[in-house]
Amino acid sequence: MTLSPRVRLVLASALMLFVELALIRWTASNNLYLTHLTNFVLLASFLGIGLGFLRGDRGRDLFPLAPVLLAALVAFVLVFPVRTGTTSQGRWELAGVLGMGPLPRPVSLAVIFLLTAATLGLVAQEVARTFSTFPPLEAYRLDIGGSLLGIVTFAGLSFLRMPPLAWALVSAAVFVVLLGPRVRTRRWLPAVGIATVVLALGLESVIGPFQWSPYYKIRTGAAAGGNVRVEVNNTPLQTSMSVEQARTNSPFYFFPYTYAGAHDEVLVIGAGTGNDVAVALSQGAEHVDAVEIDPALVQIGRDRHPDRPYDDPRVTLHVDDGRAFMERSTRRYDLVLFALPDSATIVTGQSALRLENYLFTTQALERARSLLAPGGTFAMYNYYEPWLLDRYANTIRTVYGTAPCVQLGPTQGQRQQAVMTLRDDASTGGCTTTWTPRVGELEPSVDDRPFPYLGTRTIPPFYLVMLGLVLLTSLVLVRRVGGPLRQMRPYADLFFMGVAFLLLETKNVVQFALLFGTTWAINAAVFTGVLLSVLAAIEVARRVTIRRPVWLYAGLLAALALAWVVPGDLLLDLSPVPRFAVGVTIAFLPIFLANLLFAVRFKTVGSSTTAFGANLLGAMLGGALEYLALVLGFNALLVVVALCYGLALLTGRKHLVGAPA
Repeated sequence: MTLSPRVRLVLASALMLFVELALIRWTASNNLYLTHLTNFVLLASFLGIGLGFLRGDRGRDLFPLAPVLLAALVAFVLVFPVRTGTTSQGRWELAGVLGMGPLPRPVSLAVIFLLTAATLGLVAQEVARTFSTFPPLEAYRLDIGGSLLGIVTFAGLSFLRMPPLAWALVSAAVFVVLLGPRVRTRRWLPAVGIATVVLALGLESVIGPFQWSPYYKIRTGAAAGGNVRVEVNNTPLQTSMSVEQARTNSPFYFFPYTYAGAHDEVLVIGAGTGNDVAVALSQGAEHVDAVEIDPALVQIGRDRHPDRPYDDPRVTLHVDDGRAFMERSTRRYDLVLFALPDSATIVTGQSALRLENYLFTTQALERARSLLAPGGTFAMYNYYEPWLLDRYANTIRTVYGTAPCVQLGPTQGQRQQAVMTLRDDASTGGCTTTWTPRVGELEPSVDDRPFPYLGTRTIPPFYLVMLGLVLLTSLVLVRRVGGPLRQMRPYADLFFMGVAFLLLETKNVVQFALLFGTTWAINAAVFTGVLLSVLAAIEVARRVTIRRPVWLYAGLLAALALAWVVPGDLLLDLSPVPRFAVGVTIAFLPIFLANLLFAVRFKTVGSSTTAFGANLLGAMLGGALEYLALVLGFNALLVVVALCYGLALLTGRKHLVGAPA
């Protein structure tokens, strides 16, 4: 079957984005090193795609080797996983397969980075070869259409909670269609690669007690007393247990009720499989709103929790993001309970983690306080390192003006069980064991900088080293694989546009997570919205002659200024409909203008693949600069975006005359 060039470009672009999304999702579920590096695979993907476009219209056809490299990446991740293990002293540590030590972090990350970049690079070469046969804007339009197809397909599989086998089968089918007769070349290597990917991911999907939610790879196992032990992404999460077992083995579940007043109405954020809900019911709650973001964990609780708390008519279950639920709720509660909602992130080295969490900011705790009925109690608990306990306790004190009650339980390695409570009137309900700093009064996290696991306002050395090595490696590979750097010199403005656009996209993803929750559906909707904005900009550029593109820069600067003066947390006071309308306007207006500016410039480029490659490599640098948010906050990224578009204006001055009508 011979594919038309249009169909080939759409399918290849869809495959490229689909494989990128699948790798981002899947590699982190098997390698805990990637939990610390939220955009590491994304950086590798942008590098590979940029290199693929730079080589797209020249050199040997290497696309048939893409399945082989993908198979090598899958095999490496499965053979050398990184998971949480336990020492004989009960301390958690990172472990590899069969309890052995994991590969050193630099080795593991280097192999994943290079194989990811190589795989996406060869897929991108196939995209670029067809891309170059169309006029630039038409090629860009078809590429974005394919990207939309890829993200919608992946979102659909996530909605259905399909395992990696489904991702492998989709990728394999598109590989076979695109390769056609080439699948039999190179001594059947492409066919072997495709078969290996399907077999490896198929075995992972059907062997062992795994299930796949939109967020996690979930493993369930039998625990003492007939309970169910749950792990997510190779990290222990929780063990379901009856109320009677909790009284004996985990009495901290009952600590929040020690100094609480009435608890007829209870809100549980992070309900998981239902332990906290069962305890609330046993303490006499008349109604419990149970909020859990992961539908698979809820189903495990429904099916296997010994007390079946989710079947109780007093319980209303909400599969939702905890912060988003609080922002929408109008109910008042006697007890608002944060029930280990961050337990999946408590791994070794947590003080250096870049993990956004909007549930532990001062604004989130202020919202939780506003939901308390008169005399109501706020409580949160987990196993905390001393410095993290100090940070959270200081956040509570910042909101209430009083140090919270702290009830301590047993230690687990460097962490200690702790329950913090405080009433809405800032009283402790008779508790005398109030918090006093052990490490220091650490600065609370805020919505603009929601990084509770970073001890200080800085970029940890590990991230700096990683980013430096990534950028150095990228420079070498661009020079060796893509050819002389001077070929991209005419497209320096497109490079800076790529830097700016990635940062702008990051800011908008974060803003929508704050406004509407961090659910997979919200993220998918945001990325789809970005691509639709790009398509709209392309259509305008195709149909309208813009003779003074410099005015687009002025409009973009005004849109960025609007986003700067109206930060996301100010919109939280609006009701959902106007919040959505204003949020979409502020977020997508600069994206539309930025893409219109890009489309007008891209319309007249000499080499569409080299220009597009330069833009993608700029996006990779933008992914590295994204770490500035750890120090400056996300809103400050808008300043960096404005500066990058300023550089694009300076380097592309001679192109500021629109195409003739």
